[in-house]
Amino acid sequence: MPIKYTTCNICEATCGLAAHVEGSRVTRIEPDADHVASQGYACVKGLKLNAVHHSPDRLMYPQKRIGDRFVRISWDQALREIGAKTRQLRQRHGSDALSVYLGNPISFNFLAPVLAAGFAQGLGTKNFFQTGSQDCNNKFVVAQRMYGFPFVQPYPDVDRTRFLVCVGSNPAVSRMSFIHLPDPVRRLKAIERRGGRVVFVNPRRTESARQLGEQLFIRPDTDVFFYLSFLHEVLRHGVDRGHVERHMSGFAQLEPLVREWTPEKTSAVTGIDADALRALVVDYLAADGAALFCSTGVNQGSRGTLAFWLQEVINAITGNLDRQGGTLVGQPIVPDLMRILRKTGNTMRADRSRVGDLPSCVDSFPAGILADEILTPGPGQVRALFVFSGNPVLSVPNAGGRLTEALRELELLVTVDIFRSETGQLAHYVLPGTTSLQRPNIPFVFQSFMGASPTPYMQYSDRVVPPEAEQRDEVEAILALSHACGAPLFGSRPLGAVLRAWQRAGRLPLLGGSVGLTHERLLDLVLRATKQGSRRSHQQTPHGVLRAPHEGGDFLGSRVVTDDGRVQLAPPELVAMASTLPAAFEAELVQRKRLKLVSKREPLSHNSWMHNVPHFVSGRHATNYVYMHPDDAAAAGLRDGDMATVSNAVGALTLPVAVTDDMMPGSVALPHGWGHQEASGLSVASTTGGQNVNLLSHTGPLALEPLSGMAQLNGLVVDVRGAP
Repeated sequence: MPIKYTTCNICEATCGLAAHVEGSRVTRIEPDADHVASQGYACVKGLKLNAVHHSPDRLMYPQKRIGDRFVRISWDQALREIGAKTRQLRQRHGSDALSVYLGNPISFNFLAPVLAAGFAQGLGTKNFFQTGSQDCNNKFVVAQRMYGFPFVQPYPDVDRTRFLVCVGSNPAVSRMSFIHLPDPVRRLKAIERRGGRVVFVNPRRTESARQLGEQLFIRPDTDVFFYLSFLHEVLRHGVDRGHVERHMSGFAQLEPLVREWTPEKTSAVTGIDADALRALVVDYLAADGAALFCSTGVNQGSRGTLAFWLQEVINAITGNLDRQGGTLVGQPIVPDLMRILRKTGNTMRADRSRVGDLPSCVDSFPAGILADEILTPGPGQVRALFVFSGNPVLSVPNAGGRLTEALRELELLVTVDIFRSETGQLAHYVLPGTTSLQRPNIPFVFQSFMGASPTPYMQYSDRVVPPEAEQRDEVEAILALSHACGAPLFGSRPLGAVLRAWQRAGRLPLLGGSVGLTHERLLDLVLRATKQGSRRSHQQTPHGVLRAPHEGGDFLGSRVVTDDGRVQLAPPELVAMASTLPAAFEAELVQRKRLKLVSKREPLSHNSWMHNVPHFVSGRHATNYVYMHPDDAAAAGLRDGDMATVSNAVGALTLPVAVTDDMMPGSVALPHGWGHQEASGLSVASTTGGQNVNLLSHTGPLALEPLSGMAQLNGLVVDVRGAP
């Protein structure tokens, strides 16, 4: 039985996999024991990719919705009708009547996100949406203002650090975001084995904190006040002013900003004892290499942008930025790539949304205004939406089902996906895509573009098995839609003509199809252009090739791409946002006796797209639960397994209760990504009992963070009562 080597494309870890293939079936997946980075590690989700791939619900042919039924059609018919409708809408209502949404799984397909953005440019629309406004745009906003470009993202040097503080992060389940870190528990335990410390700051004792490190409970959505007091104490102890003045600007504005935020003051809302916070700062400053790191638990709060900014300021002024054991800025495969992209304005559009006048972030608008852009009449009203490998019905704030209502109003909704999801259920056309086992790939953006990896490497993976029936991978689907809609990629008609001619060359019988445009040839061009070898050379090294490690000391003074080449500690927009913190603090004092809700990720699922695998949703795992501390459950008259209604001004959900002392008193947790009952295209997931936590989140421009467009998905004030 042949074994083919590939990488998992579920998350940033991109672990190496060994796929056992029998004919056209992938019978078993194991970790690649010889992979240069993951070294025999892979999580249960990656090891079950063959179950996703071979699901009987996989889309095999294009489908068209007629009334409430979906009927099979050909690609030619689908492209012809989609193209005609797109051209008609563009002619009648202008280019901004068209829009594109980019989901999470496609982000791990190296070329597809680039081409999807190019498709939007070809359509001539500024209405491009993606999942970052649900989980990470705050980091892009801060990086652009501090370092000069959105994708300059320092990461903790976990293999050498002596002190790591993880805020709102659960590496055991999420594998850490914005960093390529396979087998995170082993890597973090190594910090303790060499005499260092790991501290988790979280409202919940996570799966990570149960296995290593120390737990410091914090009340949900008060992270910004934790960081304010942390910075207050850092400045009280003093920093190396010479180092700061050589490499940074704006230091003088920091002390007035944090003067009033003593640990005693903020403990009233964070729940963190003042002495405990002071001791944490002392140990951080004393460590020979330390790092503060935050993830979605912070990002999805009401002030994730300010919190991340303060974190980056602390790492920078304490000398831990660009230092071994602190935080490093990786070198992408193209040297000086960030400076080149900044000069061209790539991913730094300066336009604003029609609804809410919100700024774009990494060339996209917040998905939290998608419903408003569809439902609000006037010039530029969105009337058509192309969804690539996404499920906004479940992943975007959907208060009262408003987004569902909006999608029903569209004149054209097209999805490219492997299943007909909740969003696909509303689509006019559903086009069959491929899984990661059916397409070639090179490591996703965090290896190739940002270089955010403690173990830099490069790998090319061939398709494990070919597409079945009429499935097409996203690259091919985007190229076909681009031509059908009269939308040349990146708005370049010469490029569109070249790509079209290249595609046709592959169909010429005299050439035997040996020179046509394929995904493989495009990736080969990328490898050669970036001097990373070739497709052929990488086929000789199927477990990957190590690149030079990041040693630190080459970012400050040389690779910061701001106008003056210095780290900006006090960007004016962020300083202005900080003026809202006193009012926010008073609001926290008023509601400190109320329950606050956080969403959580589960080990057996990933966002909204792993619930159609029977293994992941069997028995007790067939629903999500309301996790409560015993004291809070007792106060509500609830016991483990009881049904409870979680409600706020936006909506209400009824789910079973799971009582656990892993929760901080005053906080409850509810896993996200559930609520599949209306998806007839998901025969397994539609029978589960979970509900969508995003129905409790406010939607619309007034509910979003003004700079990043982030929706608040954590720290929601709720009531929990018993239910039948």
